[in-house]
Amino acid sequence: MVVTRMNAHQKQSHAAAVGGYRDYGFSHVGPSHMHPRFLPHVFALAGEIGRHTRVLDVGCGNGYTVGQFLARGCEATGIDLSETGIAIARATYPKGRFEIMCAAGNLSDQLSVEPFDLVVSTEVVEHLYDPRAYAVACFAALRPGGRFICTTPYHGYLKNLLLSVLAKWDSHADPLWDGGHIKLWSRKTLSRLLLETGFRNLQFRGAGRFPGLWMTMVVSADKPAMNHDRRSHAAHRDL
Repeated sequence: MVVTRMNAHQKQSHAAAVGGYRDYGFSHVGPSHMHPRFLPHVFALAGEIGRHTRVLDVGCGNGYTVGQFLARGCEATGIDLSETGIAIARATYPKGRFEIMCAAGNLSDQLSVEPFDLVVSTEVVEHLYDPRAYAVACFAALRPGGRFICTTPYHGYLKNLLLSVLAKWDSHADPLWDGGHIKLWSRKTLSRLLLETGFRNLQFRGAGRFPGLWMTMVVSADKPAMNHDRRSHAAHRDL
């Protein structure tokens, strides 16, 4: 099994740890407003995929992204904190494998049972208290030479400056947004996270709006083919 099932104690700990996050944003079938913006970039960065390509979606929500990989012939698995999201995913995409991941457990232990060719995680890292543990777990879930693709709202200098000039920060990063974003990522900070974890060959793309004011950024990063090769190099083009 790809994901360790929770025992009774873990389920109790999971419920306490997740709280209001457990059903965050997942009450519907189909794409979110962000999927059309980032999915073309996700598939472009994924490269050649198809039959026998093993894909894991970390934070799969209602399973829509998993469904898109299934439609391309991949073997796709999705995991999420949301019991409602996983229930929707199982009903909508019966050919996929979906599991509730334990928020109180060790993510690496849950993900590293079987190696994947591709790990995808869209609009997740901005919600996490411990992004380093998340990155390590995604790295561990990949086979040597596998690829990680992550998306997160873009925050570069020009966009942050414009938000300040227009006095939009209170609405953009509303502290009263239950389950909202707790970390804002730039290319520089996301690169640091991935490079420190051991990924290499980072490629960045902006998605939505205009250059420098993107809604989200999409990054791909490779796990070295040889585990002892920890050197990583980011793409030179800055966002």
